[in-house]
Amino acid sequence: MTTGIRPDGATDRFAAARQVADAVLFEGYVLYPYRASAAKNRLRWQFGVLVPPGWTAAGAEHAHQRTECLMEPKPGARLSAELRFLHAQRRTVQRLCPDGEFETVDELELPDRVLVPWDEATEERLTLDAAVTELTGAGRTLPFTRPASEQTEPVHDADGRLIGRLVRRRARIDGRIRLTASPLDGPYAALRLTATVENTGDWTPSGTTDRTEALPHALIGAHLFLGLSAGRFLSQTDPPEWARAAVASCRNEHTWPVLAGEPGRADVVLSAPIILEDHPAVAPESPGALYDALEIDEILALRTAALTDQEKREARGTDPRAADVITLADTMPPEVLDRLHGAVRALREVTGPGPEAPGDQAPDVPGTRPGTPWWDPGGDPDVDPATDRISIDGRPVGAGSRVLLKPGRRRTDAQDLFLHGRTALVEAVLHDVDGGVHLAVTLEDDPGADIRREQGRFLYFQPDELAPLEDL
Repeated sequence: MTTGIRPDGATDRFAAARQVADAVLFEGYVLYPYRASAAKNRLRWQFGVLVPPGWTAAGAEHAHQRTECLMEPKPGARLSAELRFLHAQRRTVQRLCPDGEFETVDELELPDRVLVPWDEATEERLTLDAAVTELTGAGRTLPFTRPASEQTEPVHDADGRLIGRLVRRRARIDGRIRLTASPLDGPYAALRLTATVENTGDWTPSGTTDRTEALPHALIGAHLFLGLSAGRFLSQTDPPEWARAAVASCRNEHTWPVLAGEPGRADVVLSAPIILEDHPAVAPESPGALYDALEIDEILALRTAALTDQEKREARGTDPRAADVITLADTMPPEVLDRLHGAVRALREVTGPGPEAPGDQAPDVPGTRPGTPWWDPGGDPDVDPATDRISIDGRPVGAGSRVLLKPGRRRTDAQDLFLHGRTALVEAVLHDVDGGVHLAVTLEDDPGADIRREQGRFLYFQPDELAPLEDL
């Protein structure tokens, strides 16, 4: 269902990015093992959940998303916005009684599936289009409503006899999209675009209402497409130098905008509730939607194929999307499964052929013999990690020296916080090609230090991250 004015060609502008957006929209929709009874499926939909304002005080979710980014529109440019989210609907299962009435039951057995109560969801889509010049000042606002509804679906057995029905109920959802633009200070003809998505519903929890009761009133997996008919958006992660300060001042709340669509283009932004890189793409090896991105596709496919027949029947009855996953795993050709084992994407084609080995064959590389040193002394006779020493705080430090660890602020690994104040033994002094010096160390109280030393698996620090101690 769409609302608002859509210019010709706006749908195609977002087509290249829609596959990634679908992955965001349906992430966590149904989790392995794809059965409603699985504990993992009792807490679903973790991203982009916009709840009514009356629920925000009771839970961790929020009622709005705010996107800010910079754009350089050309004269006469129009901006298209498309909001997508899931609308949860509660499905109950009813059996037909002999008296012709229906009673609600916990499950309904069919030959190929077991129908059970479940929260399904339907995709909602709203669009707003405006000239960029209309967005200054108060901008443009689009309020929207999705009314409450109830639908029934008859259920027949293998002989075509009516044995029950599914009842689907949807709650009312109210919301609002607002777009505004303001010029940047300075000589550049750029605008700061602000797009807010809000849940404005008046539903409030009563008594001990939990998150499950709030979800039918929420916008689930909410994300926003933004498109310029003429001009470009600026990357939030790699902006031009003149725009870095302005980009850094952008305020994004509960969402993150990235350039989307085909690489090299900058006329489309996807603002998603998860952090993505510019021009994100679904891996070409992916065989289809598996909905559980916390797992590896290969492992998911193998585990799903190994479910028992009864587990697969329940999964098929849980949701049509879960049924598709079961069918995908059961019918996946071996060559498709092989592709899931991994792919190398970092290699690039060389500009010319490299030196050829004698006889036009690659030289044999022998295996490492026991006792072979991890460092080749013949590689550079001017350095020797085992004997080189450097000066730290006026004292010589080299292999065998005791040091105190004090990781610096440039470290980005949170694990380094646990190393601060620990004592270690220097194993080697290493010089890199840029003239930097690194010291390989092992922790003194590490019970596996001997194994790490034998395997050459050390911790590495720069001189200013160490303080020399008295040797034993």
